[in-house]
Amino acid sequence: MTRPTHLVALPSARRDDVTDAELVVSAAAGQRWASEALFRRHFATAVRLSWRLAPRCDAEDVAQDALVEALTHLKQLSNPAAFVGWLRGIVVRVVRGRLRRRSLLRRLGFGDADEEVDLDAVISPSTPPEASVQIRELYRAMEKLPTEERMVLALTRIEGLTNEEAAQSMGLSLATVKRRLASALAALDVSEGDA
Repeated sequence: MTRPTHLVALPSARRDDVTDAELVVSAAAGQRWASEALFRRHFATAVRLSWRLAPRCDAEDVAQDALVEALTHLKQLSNPAAFVGWLRGIVVRVVRGRLRRRSLLRRLGFGDADEEVDLDAVISPSTPPEASVQIRELYRAMEKLPTEERMVLALTRIEGLTNEEAAQSMGLSLATVKRRLASALAALDVSEGDA
């Protein structure tokens, strides 16, 4: 009796024991369980990154679109172990597209320019009041930055990426990332002085 092709045994006892590279190879070969495991494993990270890059965008929607794009094009990934960085680049591209579209709609008179960002959704109730105030001030100041500067700042200072990783994720040169980061930090210093 032949085994149905859509039922594939897990390569190890637990899916948590499988590396991203193994999941990528299996998913690229058409094994649905591997695609589902990659989606579940990286969805929360993609949501968090999306929100930090563009708090006014629907972070879960962006994360879902980015993961679907990644899983659809897995065969284009030459190094399966580089999945996380590759996915990060896709999230950045999807966010950029959403921001461009929103900006265009706003210029055409559509869209809500005064939409409030719900920081309570990301600030833990256990956060000390002083830290909570600082986080709110930071996000208010970041909202005033140009999109590309805000994205570089979020990737390097909030997500903790190196300048090289941010450059790779954004498809920019290292020099461009450094310039945008310096400009963003200078703008934040000025806004702190105004407060």
